[in-house]
Amino acid sequence: MFYDRTCRGRGARPGLSHAWSAGGLLYKALGRIDLWHGVASWAEALDWLEKVSEDRTLGEIQYWGHGQWGGLWIDEELLTIAALEPGHPAYARLATLRSRMAPDALWWFRCCDVFGTETGHQFARAWTRFFNCRAAGHTYTIHILQSGLHVLGPDEEPTWPVTEGVKDGWSRASNSHLLAPKTITMLTGKAR
Repeated sequence: MFYDRTCRGRGARPGLSHAWSAGGLLYKALGRIDLWHGVASWAEALDWLEKVSEDRTLGEIQYWGHGQWGGLWIDEELLTIAALEPGHPAYARLATLRSRMAPDALWWFRCCDVFGTETGHQFARAWTRFFNCRAAGHTYTIHILQSGLHVLGPDEEPTWPVTEGVKDGWSRASNSHLLAPKTITMLTGKAR
């Protein structure tokens, strides 16, 4: 598991990076993850994943950070499906990681909104096909409750509505809530 360590609070107030770091510590203690690491850029994240996968096959990668429809943020850097194209700065690292994934591997984006709207559907399709593995992501803004969790395999098409989690006439995502579809809590350790 890796997380965005740049989302710090102001002054003495903790930020989301503190929560993600504490979550990594908890998940490690519960035996749900082997390793966790805070990163400040996509290059740092992918370099770390390459290093830890030199002598092991990757069965699951979780990213905890900020998301948007069809994209993942680390600090001010947005990663989209453009990274899956040759010539993108992240492409070579992602291709290396692809070769180190187990056949039943999973990428789990524990981020807001990533699989929402048609852009999120495109992201889910492209990511699973590039890595030839499953990916999990959310269609809602997540917090302790994490709604709209969907898992897609490399030969599957998204079955959730492009409108799931969308509000205010497509201007933003809805907050997770108990009655929203596919809601889990932050303590849920498996993508369904």
